[in-house]
Amino acid sequence: MAHVLIMPRQGNTVESCIIQEWKVSEGQSVKADTPICVVETDKASFDIPAGADGQVLKLLYPDGEDVPVLAPIAVIGAVGEDWQAALGESSQEASRGGRLPVGSRAEAQREEIKEQRAEILSSRTDTPSNLRAPAPPREITTETYASPRARKLAERKGISAETVQGTGPGGRVLERDIQAVLAGRPPLTAAALAAAGEGKTVPALGTGLGGRITAADMIIGLPAIPGVSGTALAIIGEGSVTETPIKGIRKIIADRMLASLSQSAQFTLNASASAVHLQDLRSQLKNAGESMGSDVSKITINDLVLFAVSRVVPSFLYMNSHKIDDLIVTYERVHLGMAVDTPRGLMVPVIKNANLLSLRHIAAEAKRLAAACQDGTVKPDELSGSTFTVSNLGGYGITSFTPVLNLPEVAILGVCTIELKPVQKNSNEEKIVFEPHIGFSLTINHQAVDGAPAARFLKALCDAVADINVLLALG
Repeated sequence: MAHVLIMPRQGNTVESCIIQEWKVSEGQSVKADTPICVVETDKASFDIPAGADGQVLKLLYPDGEDVPVLAPIAVIGAVGEDWQAALGESSQEASRGGRLPVGSRAEAQREEIKEQRAEILSSRTDTPSNLRAPAPPREITTETYASPRARKLAERKGISAETVQGTGPGGRVLERDIQAVLAGRPPLTAAALAAAGEGKTVPALGTGLGGRITAADMIIGLPAIPGVSGTALAIIGEGSVTETPIKGIRKIIADRMLASLSQSAQFTLNASASAVHLQDLRSQLKNAGESMGSDVSKITINDLVLFAVSRVVPSFLYMNSHKIDDLIVTYERVHLGMAVDTPRGLMVPVIKNANLLSLRHIAAEAKRLAAACQDGTVKPDELSGSTFTVSNLGGYGITSFTPVLNLPEVAILGVCTIELKPVQKNSNEEKIVFEPHIGFSLTINHQAVDGAPAARFLKALCDAVADINVLLALG
C-alpha cells in the first residue's frame, strides 16, 4: 500500500509549516531516509524524510505553501500505484481521529483535509467517477456551496463568492477560485477594500500608487483600459514598481506581530542606567585572557544585561508571567527569551532556567543558541517556553524603541545603545559631568501588569545594572 507522508508536528506549539523546497520530483525513486523536502516554521528549518521506499507518486503542495501539521503532503508507493486511493484511505483514517490533534482545532483540521482532498481530485481529468463529489443542487447557499477557506478569503478581500465560477467538485467554489479572481485585479487600498465589501464595483484600474484602486476610484468607477494592466500603468506613470508577496516566514512574523498588538494592551516605559561599572567590567573580562578562560574574555555587554535580568525578575514574578485568556500564569523559573536577527527573520531562542545559571553559563548558552539560529540547526523546543524576553537593538545605535510583546508573555525588555548623559555628581555642588548610560525600553501588557509595578521593576533593573559588580558578587 502507498505511504501518505504527513506534515510532522515540529514541537508542541507549531500549528503549521511552510514547504520551503521540494528536494524530489514526481516519479523519482526514494529510500525511506531520503530527504524529500525542507520545511520551515517561524522557528527553524527541517528536512523531512520520505518515510518509505518507493516512487514519489504525488506532491500535494507547491513550494512556499503553508501547510497545517498532520495534513498529507506527498504520496510514496510502487510504480503505477493509485495515489488517489491511498490519499482517500488516509483521509478516512484522519476523520476517525487517528492523525488529528485533539481539542478545538480538530474539526477545522478535518475540514481543511477534506478541502485539500477535493482540490486534488478536481485537478485531475482522469479522476474516477466514483471518487468525484456529486454536484450540489443550485439552491444551496454560498455558506455551503463555497468552501470555508474560499468563503473567508472572499469576505476578507471584498469579493462576492456567489459571482465566482467554481472549479471544485460539482462546481464548488474553492480557495484557488478566489485567488484567481484576485490575481486578475489590481491591489486595493484599505478604504477601497471596505467599499468592495459594501457591494461597490471594483474597477479594472486604479489611480493610486502602483496602480492601486482607491476609495475614490470605487465611486468614480474607472473603466478598463484595453491592453494596459495596473502594473503597466504604474511603470508608465511612476517608473518601475516592484511588488513582493508577503509569504513564508515573513508572513508568519507579520501575522504574529499584528496579533500581539491587537490582542494586548501594550504600554512602554523608558529609563536608563549608569553604564560606568558595566563597561569597566566588560573591559576587565575582555582582558582576562587565558588566565580565566577564553570564554570569559568573550562575555559581552548583552550577556551582562541578560544576567542582570535573570537575577532581578525573580523578585518581581508578576513580570515573569503569561496571560492566557482570563488567566495569569506566573512562573518561578526564568526562561529567558532573546531576540535574534537571522537571514530568515526574527527568532527567539530560550535560555532555560536562566535564574539558576552563572554569568559564564548564560553567555555560553546565548552564543550557542544565536549560532544555531543563524545556521538553521536550532531545535523547536529551544524556541518555545520563554517567560520573559529581551530584545537588543543597542548595537545599531537605537536610543529608544517599542519592543512588541512575545505573546503570551506580559513583558519584554528592549536594550538600547550606550550614550553620554549629564549627571550632577554632588547634590551640594553645581558640577555636571557626562557619564555613559545604557537605555532600556520595557513594554508590558497593561491587561496583566499596571504601570507602577512595571516601573518598580525597571528601576530595580537599572540599579542592578549600575552596580553590576555587586550583583555579580551576590551570584
